[in-house]
Amino acid sequence: MQEDLWDNAGDEAETDNGSVWSFTVPEGATGRLDAWLAAQAAGLSRARIQALIKEGRVTCAGGPVKANAPVKAGQAFAIDVPAPQPAVPQPQAIPLDILYEDRDLLVLNKPAGLVVHPAPGHADGTLVNALLHHCRDLGGVGGVERPGIVHRLDKETSGLLVVAKNDAAMAGLVRLFQTGGITKEYEALVHGAPPRETGTVSGLIGRHPVERKRMAVVRANGRQAVTHYTVVRRLGEGVTWVRCRIETGRTHQIRVHMQALGCPLVGDALYGRPAADRRLPQPPRRQMLHAAHLAFAHPVSGVALDFRAPPPADFTRVAESLGL
Repeated sequence: MQEDLWDNAGDEAETDNGSVWSFTVPEGATGRLDAWLAAQAAGLSRARIQALIKEGRVTCAGGPVKANAPVKAGQAFAIDVPAPQPAVPQPQAIPLDILYEDRDLLVLNKPAGLVVHPAPGHADGTLVNALLHHCRDLGGVGGVERPGIVHRLDKETSGLLVVAKNDAAMAGLVRLFQTGGITKEYEALVHGAPPRETGTVSGLIGRHPVERKRMAVVRANGRQAVTHYTVVRRLGEGVTWVRCRIETGRTHQIRVHMQALGCPLVGDALYGRPAADRRLPQPPRRQMLHAAHLAFAHPVSGVALDFRAPPPADFTRVAESLGL
């Protein structure tokens, strides 16, 4: 429960299931209980209070109460507000670029701008909604909120994703990701030039100590991350095309590692150089990062699978404007 939904009339105690609010009736207070409580707890309507009373979630001295009972000075009421339950994603007819599909899994090419799973601010219109429409029996494979999702790409990152269609495939793919059994290569355009033609960036990635929306290379309280890079071509305006192979899959890993090298991604609004982006002949509309290569052994049959997807048109337009 968000604290800013409430005024300061009561005391809040966090629990695993939500919040418990306490209110004591002052001298001179009058009226029926549901109306009085609704006036104290700014985040709850009178109808919501009535529903909580019916559910037995409003008590006085540990006992049940009635919505129409008059309040009396000195009475202490507790409201047990349950945590909001996430909505179950619904199927939506959103086009998918599927490169491969069998009874166990599918591999698709995600466009930039498509969120992988529902999250605050993105309740629907996600890849999960599209998958539920395409795979009618995907159901709760791996969980009802993120069915089939084994790994993710940022909203503005395009490229290859593998999706599990049953529990056996999910378990096998999770093991492959955990043991490094999946090859993942990305194409990226970065500002500046890496110190060497090939190299490796490794270390802990964790939440930025000050800017909580960002990740950073940290000395403690992070997770080990390894990125190998190769310079593909040096372009104009101080931009370099690099290829990155990641051994791990941490949040914003390539974006953070390239920034740590002094070479942030072109078009990266969070870690990049917006002023430099605006000066480019073809200013990017998103971060120039594309998951271009995915290879692994089929988690059920063991057959070697290898997929490649060239960067999309918006990526190549930026590169071509820089002399590709």
